[in-house]
Amino acid sequence: MAERRSGAAEGLSRLSEWADAHLSLLRTTKFTSASDIPVGFVEKNVKLRGKLHQITEKGLEVEHIPISVPFITSLQRKWQSKGLLLVRLAGVELAPSGMAWLQQELKPKEMIWFQLLGREDLALECLVLVNKGRFLSVCLNEEILRQGLGRTARIEGLHHDSRLYWKLHKRLLRAELKALKKNKGIWREESYSERIRDRISNNKFVQTLKQFASWLRSSI
Repeated sequence: MAERRSGAAEGLSRLSEWADAHLSLLRTTKFTSASDIPVGFVEKNVKLRGKLHQITEKGLEVEHIPISVPFITSLQRKWQSKGLLLVRLAGVELAPSGMAWLQQELKPKEMIWFQLLGREDLALECLVLVNKGRFLSVCLNEEILRQGLGRTARIEGLHHDSRLYWKLHKRLLRAELKALKKNKGIWREESYSERIRDRISNNKFVQTLKQFASWLRSSI
């Protein structure tokens, strides 16, 4: 009985090693659609590299740039199809001003890194990283919230009760809180004159006067 358990354990170990080895090999494969990416990549939250092509309301259109191995890469280029991955900023509800900020900050053909968190339909839910200098990288998910250009949202693709979900969600909430404290972006407080104008327009007495004036004009 002990020998059978030992054999089964060894078999599982070999299977795990085989899977890890093939995942490493697949890192040299160029993915042209979200459905091409192995489930194992998403489950292990693998980080991929890509070249930005376009920013749309649906997300970032990115060309995947795999790890380059000269002999393998030259063979793959002969049969690989063309296509772009749709990458979304996980855990972020982007405001219109956030879209404009992304289009201003990110350049076409700019290299980015995106860490896989989930896959919804044809889109990838990711943490998106941009290199700023040799030793510094910026997480766009956090930066958008830090600038007050969006709101935190559910991180699609991750289990709501997982440790990773809450670890990332807390990071995003902290970034959002910084914008809220500094009144940045969508959290900017209205000016004093704007608040007075709104209070006057919402005053019941003023509304009654407006209704009376409107009735008076129509009856003349």
